[in-house]
This record gives sequence, structure tokens and C-alpha cells, in this order.
Amino acid sequence: MTDVHPLAHPLSVAARPELTGGRRIGVLLSHGFTGQPASMKPWGEYLAEQGYAVEVPRLPGHGTSWQDANKTTWADWYGEVSRTFDKLVAENDAVVACGLSMGGALVLRLAADHPDRLAGVVVVNPAVGTRRFDVKLLPVLKHLVPSFPGIANDIKKPGVEEHGYAKTPLRAAHSMMQGFAALVPDLPRITAPLLYFRSTVDHVVDDLSQPLITSKVSSREITERSLGESYHVATIDNDAPQIFEESAAFIAKVTAP
Repeated sequence: MTDVHPLAHPLSVAARPELTGGRRIGVLLSHGFTGQPASMKPWGEYLAEQGYAVEVPRLPGHGTSWQDANKTTWADWYGEVSRTFDKLVAENDAVVACGLSMGGALVLRLAADHPDRLAGVVVVNPAVGTRRFDVKLLPVLKHLVPSFPGIANDIKKPGVEEHGYAKTPLRAAHSMMQGFAALVPDLPRITAPLLYFRSTVDHVVDDLSQPLITSKVSSREITERSLGESYHVATIDNDAPQIFEESAAFIAKVTAP
């Protein structure tokens, strides 16, 4: 396996209940496909300063090389998110899960599988499908070519780097699409409050996912926020402060006694 990128190591911060009314509140943040923890760490660090226990795991096959990603599957990524979630549940009074892009799909999967264990869900430009025609050809293409051009660094703010892969691993992409297909029918099982951030311009996730998610989930509270100054990786783009502040307020609200 290729060495882990210096910025790709996980983030783990313990709770400081003296800042959160005496309760221990855990927050899981998952990065997206071909990305790595660097896209989520500033958000995680902001939440840690508020007193929350924060975990930003590195998904298997990410933060090293795209060839490594091609050896992993949706089950591997979800397994890592699930293990991190179980750790937070064991150590805290309440847990909220947050995700970017495919990370959004992973935490929605968590919410569908554990409707009674999640206090809330925050997603940023989540993907649960696509209108792209070439995706339908992945079952064949993955045997013919190993990768397509990368999807990283869709960021409006100048000089910001996601440090994602320069190529898109097709075997892994096919597994991701299979994970999406299995998730969509289970979206109605999601009952936790949902905070949904969506960039008005996103060159990675098309317009299929947002109405699909918001029309199917059974959340008793769905809050949608538009991000007008960011592209896909909004967690490190111009609208990052809005995401940080509004998510912190949301977490405080949904985890209140």
C-alpha cells in the first residue's frame, strides 16, 4: 500500500462536557469518494473547540493512491464509519453524523440503519445517485480501464487544495454506485433531524440527489441551506464558516436534553 498522505491522518478529539452543559456529545464527520480527512478537519476542529468529541476517520483506500481505492468497496468504507460511530456511541450521551459527498451517503446509511441511535444528520452536497450516462457502463468499463480523470478540487476559493486523487478508480466507483442503489430504498427509515447544505454550483454531484433525499426521508425536521459561494468541496470553500456555525447550532439543538 502507498504511504498515507501527511494530511490524511484521522482526527480524534475527546469531548469537553464542561463546554456542552455537562453532557458528552459526539460528532462523526466523513469525507467523500477519492477525498481524505483534510477536507473535513477544519470543520472537525471548529466543532472540537465547542466541546464536542470529534472523529474524522480515513476511509479505507483513501489518502494513499487511487490504486488502493480500487481494492476497496462500499462495505469497507461503511465498515470504518460504523466502527467510528460505535466508538462515539459508547463514549458519549448523544451522537450526530456529518458527511460530504459520498460521506453524506455513508452517514445517511447510518441514519437508516440506526434510527434510534443518531440525534441528527448533517450533509454537504451528498450523493445517492447520478444522471451521468457513463455510470451505467461501469460494470463493463471497470474491466476495461482502471480509472477516469479525477473529480477532486471542485473548489471556488483560490489556492485551496483538497488533496484528493487525480484519477477516479472505476472498480471503487462501481461499488459506490451499488451502495447508493441499496441506500435509496431505505431512505424512508431515516427519522433523525436533517440539516442539508447544497452548493448552487456543483461540478461533481448533479441535481438528482437533493430531491431524491428530501422527498424520501421521514425526518421530522429537514432544514435546507443554499451555499452560493462554494463548489462541491464546500467544507473548505468560501461558505465553510456558514457550514461550521450552522452545524454547531444544529448539533446543540438536536442533542439538548
